[in-house]
Amino acid sequence: MSADLERAKEILQQTGSTCVLCRDHVVLTTEDRGVRPLVQWLQNEEDTWACSAADKVVGKAAALLYCLLGVRSVHGNVMSSAAVKVMRRNGVEVSWDRLTDYIRNRAGTGFCPMEQATAHIDDPEEALPVILTTWASLQK
Repeated sequence: MSADLERAKEILQQTGSTCVLCRDHVVLTTEDRGVRPLVQWLQNEEDTWACSAADKVVGKAAALLYCLLGVRSVHGNVMSSAAVKVMRRNGVEVSWDRLTDYIRNRAGTGFCPMEQATAHIDDPEEALPVILTTWASLQK
């Protein structure tokens, strides 16, 4: 495990952050939930290339966004098996504390809407408009 990933995991555990990206002197943290921070970092063209990420929950949509962000490794406290497949297919190293079949919605009653929206998409570029549309509909 790289020093950047170890540092990201440590920051995630010691703070109220939900997601942490590290690479050398670059450290990005957020307390936002879901894919929001990943979408915002992508839209703001943050320097995320070759970062290592530690995240509380990583579903397939997040995995597709991590691929677009160019991260090299991702550790999830909870990670879906679909997320693992996507990231491995795209050359991203993965690790997790708990692997699950899918990510549940916040009410715990079924699939996360983002996981559902990307269920049949494997190409990160193809997934982006679907993720953005789904994300926008959830903001209403």
